[in-house]
Amino acid sequence: MKVTQEKLPASQIGLEIEITPEITKQKYEQVIRNLASTANIPGFRKGKVPRQILLQRLGVSRIKATALEELIPDGIEQAVKQEAIAAIGQPRLLSSFEDLINNYEPGKPLIISAAVDVEPAINLAQYTDLQAKAEEVKYDPTQVENVLDKEREELATLIPVEGRTAQIGDIAVVDFKGVLVAEDETSEPKPIPGGEATDFQVELQEDKFIPGFVTGMVGMNPGETKEISAQFPDPYANEELAGKPASFTVTLKEIKEKELPELNDDFAQEVSEFETLAELRASLEERYQKEAEDKTKANQQEALVAELIKHVEVDLPATLIEQEADAMLTQTAFRLSQQGLDVKKLFTQDIIAQLRERSRPEAVERLKRSLALQEISKRESIAVTPEEIEARATVLLQQYDDQDVDEDRLRSVVENELLTEKTLNWLLEHSSVELVPEGSLTATEKTEVEETESVAQSTEADKGDESASPE
Repeated sequence: MKVTQEKLPASQIGLEIEITPEITKQKYEQVIRNLASTANIPGFRKGKVPRQILLQRLGVSRIKATALEELIPDGIEQAVKQEAIAAIGQPRLLSSFEDLINNYEPGKPLIISAAVDVEPAINLAQYTDLQAKAEEVKYDPTQVENVLDKEREELATLIPVEGRTAQIGDIAVVDFKGVLVAEDETSEPKPIPGGEATDFQVELQEDKFIPGFVTGMVGMNPGETKEISAQFPDPYANEELAGKPASFTVTLKEIKEKELPELNDDFAQEVSEFETLAELRASLEERYQKEAEDKTKANQQEALVAELIKHVEVDLPATLIEQEADAMLTQTAFRLSQQGLDVKKLFTQDIIAQLRERSRPEAVERLKRSLALQEISKRESIAVTPEEIEARATVLLQQYDDQDVDEDRLRSVVENELLTEKTLNWLLEHSSVELVPEGSLTATEKTEVEETESVAQSTEADKGDESASPE
């Protein structure tokens, strides 16, 4: 088989394939034999239709088209193997099928033009001595106190209170019933769906309920009933209630206050594996200090990668872009399904097509990033040892020992992750990153995947929230 190669844009190789006369005739005759044995033509038994009658009834063009449907993929596949081309994705026929039918003469050569995608060549003009700015995340000691306060809240004891009115911070036990305030005096108030409860425990914190509901209860005495005006915020999960005024009939039945446990060694033993409060504090401090350092390092690496991409020249093939866009949507769908959203209803065919197209720019950036890092690891002989792979894989397998895990696939993913980590660390060691205060750099826009998740979550929330309470 004669094959001529030509470099095409978007990392494609064009192929001009000459199918030999022997094969064009052999395939044509094979199609006629197959059709003769299966065709239903009045007046003839199957397998007994004369050749000339068959050609007249079915038409030469149909027979040629049937033969070409086998000749084309077979010819392209053989050409790719013969030329030892590492093709990715499916080949594309460049010749017009109609022209091929017209040019196809059994027993004569047939020229087919096709294109295949191949791995792109990476031109990395610079990858050392890069300069960038990144936000420094500093350890905040209040994080430790917040954790301890939250644990104390979890262990708090509710103590009945007598002899005073309700105040912010209390737990109030109430009966309530809510209605929407009518727009005019002649209309009857409408009950709020789900806006009624008995022996309902309300923590008197304004930010936990719709505006006005909690402040209206401050100063009430147990046994007192009061009409409290409130207003649903706009926007609100239930769009029918958004921005509308409401009135709640509230009866305060009991007041309780939280009694928090003391911060001492006994508390530390109850909420952790540590014997003393000092050990618990030290562990939390170490955790949040490391978290701040890790975030700072991640910011540095991301800043360097953003700078690195500016020096990358690559002609990406359509196959890789489509695969990356599909992978992004698959990741999004998986995360949304884990959050309990109905992905099948959310991702219609039209929506998928739109999201895939909108995801292309980010897919291109992600491909540039991964290909650039791969190129650096090759040039600098950065590698991962089998021992390193096995060590991390073992930890992960222990975490998922109750699940059916493809261990080969897991080790492949681990190897890629470790190689990326090593390459990013190498890049950081051979470049310069200026640390600036957190929040001083312009916030990056949401990625396409993040936007998709955000829209999906809000859409699903609006659908699911059919009732309303003061929350």
